[in-house]
Amino acid sequence: MKLEGSCHCGAVRFSLDSDTPYPYQRCYCSICRKTQGGGGYAINLGGDARTLKVRGRKAISIYHARMKEPGDKRAHSSTAERHFCSLCGSALWLYSPEWPELVHPFASAIDTPLPVPPEHTHLLLDSKAPWVEVEKRKKDKRFQHFPKESLLEWHQRLGFAGRGTE
Repeated sequence: MKLEGSCHCGAVRFSLDSDTPYPYQRCYCSICRKTQGGGGYAINLGGDARTLKVRGRKAISIYHARMKEPGDKRAHSSTAERHFCSLCGSALWLYSPEWPELVHPFASAIDTPLPVPPEHTHLLLDSKAPWVEVEKRKKDKRFQHFPKESLLEWHQRLGFAGRGTE
């Protein structure tokens, strides 16, 4: 599926191909919550990094989150790059050099109508802000940490990977 996205002010527009366009995964980690998730979580999609086309690159800034693992004395910078519009602050996508073939656009930046997922995965609930109420529908799954099932595996399990949005 071809995804098209933009920032709020229109300075940045982008497109990419995605075999995993269902916005089902809600991340409650402090990084997603504070940099992108007004509802207490962020929703990332998966896309093919080779197909990413961007207009307005000069307006993009990159944030490397500061992370401190339990037991560490000092925080370190994440290698993941969170791209956002430096003019309006809109979160656009995440890119990690650990997975160079992927780019993860934030669902909130996508202008293309997205398919409605039949279930949601709520992850990193151990980082959830106390004020956030986690909605749970019948088929939804909840995880304190990362689930074992990947973005692609979720789409494959439900028969959505590699096809459009019929």
